[in-house]
Amino acid sequence: MGVSPSPFRRWGLVGTMCAGLVAVGGALTGCGSEDPDAGTNGVGKLSATQIQAKTRKAAEAAASLRLSGKVVVSGRTYKLDMRLKDEGGSGSVTTKGSTFWLLRVGAHLYLKADAQFWTQDEGADDESAGAADKLDGMYVKVPQGDPSYKQLSGFTDKDVLLDGLLSLHGTLAKGDHGTADGARTIEITGDKGAGGTLAVSLEGKPYPLLLERAGNAGTLELSEWGKEFKLQEPTDKQMVDYGKQLPRS
Repeated sequence: MGVSPSPFRRWGLVGTMCAGLVAVGGALTGCGSEDPDAGTNGVGKLSATQIQAKTRKAAEAAASLRLSGKVVVSGRTYKLDMRLKDEGGSGSVTTKGSTFWLLRVGAHLYLKADAQFWTQDEGADDESAGAADKLDGMYVKVPQGDPSYKQLSGFTDKDVLLDGLLSLHGTLAKGDHGTADGARTIEITGDKGAGGTLAVSLEGKPYPLLLERAGNAGTLELSEWGKEFKLQEPTDKQMVDYGKQLPRS
């Protein structure tokens, strides 16, 4: 086909970034009042440990959510916009000006990108460019046996991402009151922010709404909790299925 062996593997840094989401931290700017918890769901009056338990329970019980924002891992910036639910997920990942789209329906994982994505290896020849043109804008089915499957599917796995995001490290403490996504919030921190800072909604269910990572390492918004969206596999005209054989140059 003219495309380098196992092209998904060149995105090992993407898998590193996904794993790096657990290394959270930062600080949120808060606001206050004489009684910042008046008229709220009462979560702000609980201990940090209790708040974390409640926000995790609410998040895990939610049917779906949207995860968006930027993270910096190993000096590389990634922009995410993913919609997730138990059956799979879909969305985009952008880094160094290149964007690819992921779609997982059950165990079936697909990747879509433009021709430039498929020819990023140095030394790409005319044959590689021609093959890449055929893949431009098409979904490619990622074989489950390829190492990249686990890395890429992590972006579409609601439980995996939430487990990393909601696991603050170090000693938990309550932080400032503030707002996120139009809702009043209370923050909880790990090791005074070095281990992660999470803003939890004080309105309705105590969903986690905003994560800021330490060292200017990015901000992630968690929104559209419980909002339904459809996951649909690509049609035959929209995808290229290589089975166990990935594109090769």
